[in-house]
Amino acid sequence: MLVAPSILSADFLDLGSEVRSICEAGCDYVHIDVMDGHFVPNLTIGPVVVDKVAKIASKPLDIHLMVENATFFVDLFAPCKPEFISVHIEEEKHLHRLINHIRNLGIRPSVVLNPHTSEESLKYILPDVDMVLLMSVNPGFGGQRFIPNTIEKIQNLKNHIATKNPHCLIEVDGGVSDKNIDLLKNAGADIVVAGSYVFGSPDYAKAIASLR
Repeated sequence: MLVAPSILSADFLDLGSEVRSICEAGCDYVHIDVMDGHFVPNLTIGPVVVDKVAKIASKPLDIHLMVENATFFVDLFAPCKPEFISVHIEEEKHLHRLINHIRNLGIRPSVVLNPHTSEESLKYILPDVDMVLLMSVNPGFGGQRFIPNTIEKIQNLKNHIATKNPHCLIEVDGGVSDKNIDLLKNAGADIVVAGSYVFGSPDYAKAIASLR
């Protein structure tokens, strides 16, 4: 299991130290939630801050765009050289074009499904992406409870991946903890995003190890 702590739950008054700490604690990715106040009712951080995070982090960035006009934001954050950029299927009208654009920038493309969005919607885009991010809470805020039917969704998606794109990863974001990590692993998740669970722990390394 790969672990991507979300800095949405970090102490923003000491963000540099927080990013260094999770990298030293053994995380696999640094997960960055970008929110525009339109697609979700919250605002987070822009490319100036993320560029600084990229310079500090010793692990690759995993950027999740919760925004309208995703192409504009992809171009804003591409210079930060993340490993992944994830865009929401619910927002993008020309998803295939945007996925190809992300890949042409040298970044691994990923598509995100909100809790209410069926995995069946991925039928014609799944062969073109490197990862699918399943939201296990409604996006916009950290610290929410895990939505249980995400487990069934992971299992169904895993079956689709087996036939259409066996190398595609499944990432799960929202309410992840040591209480549900076994369920997520057994269902087929490859990467978990954990914000409150990691940053709310007195020992980041121990929290990350418990998920792995």
